[in-house]
Amino acid sequence: MSTPPRWPPPDDLGVRPELAAPPRRVVSLVPSLTETVAVSVPGLLAGATDWCTHPADLDVPRVGGSKYPSLPAVRERRADLVLANVEENRREDIEALRADGIPVWVTYPRTVEEALDSLARMLAVLGSDRPDWWHEAARAWAAPAPAPPRRAVIPVWRRPWVVLGGGTFAGDVLRRLGVQNLYDDASDPAASRYPRPALDEIRARRPDLVVLPDEPYRFTADDGPESFPGVPCALVSGRHLTWYGPSLAEARDLLAIQLSTPLSSGR
Repeated sequence: MSTPPRWPPPDDLGVRPELAAPPRRVVSLVPSLTETVAVSVPGLLAGATDWCTHPADLDVPRVGGSKYPSLPAVRERRADLVLANVEENRREDIEALRADGIPVWVTYPRTVEEALDSLARMLAVLGSDRPDWWHEAARAWAAPAPAPPRRAVIPVWRRPWVVLGGGTFAGDVLRRLGVQNLYDDASDPAASRYPRPALDEIRARRPDLVVLPDEPYRFTADDGPESFPGVPCALVSGRHLTWYGPSLAEARDLLAIQLSTPLSSGR
């Protein structure tokens, strides 16, 4: 007879939250996880950050920003569990909450498969089965990537310029959509996940495509493409590129359309 899996399952860093039963009050410090909980387990959220914008009708107390939440506000929500992310939240805040006896679940997916697995484990901790959107997302992202790949750079900030490097969730999303990230240097384990090259160095990579998301920096048709004369620029939804949650169910189709209809700087 097989041994049933131990509950609760571990988070993405291998830490099992100290829970005797599924939580009844959850505070989320990650916008995509806020959407996941609100859609999948309605009524469970006791608080979220100022940057948690989905679902559009989300009505819960706010606890400040993702990077700098108000820890007193989090404590006031009397959470049974806090949801956090390695990149979006500071380690010292996570450790401070745990020191107060508040369990924290930390995510760190770097591929679509890891995101789906992470979400399934998190939902299990919350006492939920995998919802319909999870199965729709798994089916959508099982499709093979188109070929041949397009050679691209993916700025995520300017002043200074910051581009998407290797080992990132967004990079895996783009790879599955037939986009080869010219800053994904798998041969260099020390390469930055978010390099800061000069604009001339980015141009020198001679990309076939520049992918410009609308978050974290809000690139637009008038802010971004002019820096890459003669190179097609695709404006894409940053939420669908970087969030993991219900948006994954529609992200593949939406991003594929946006990538296939780039703008040209005309210069």
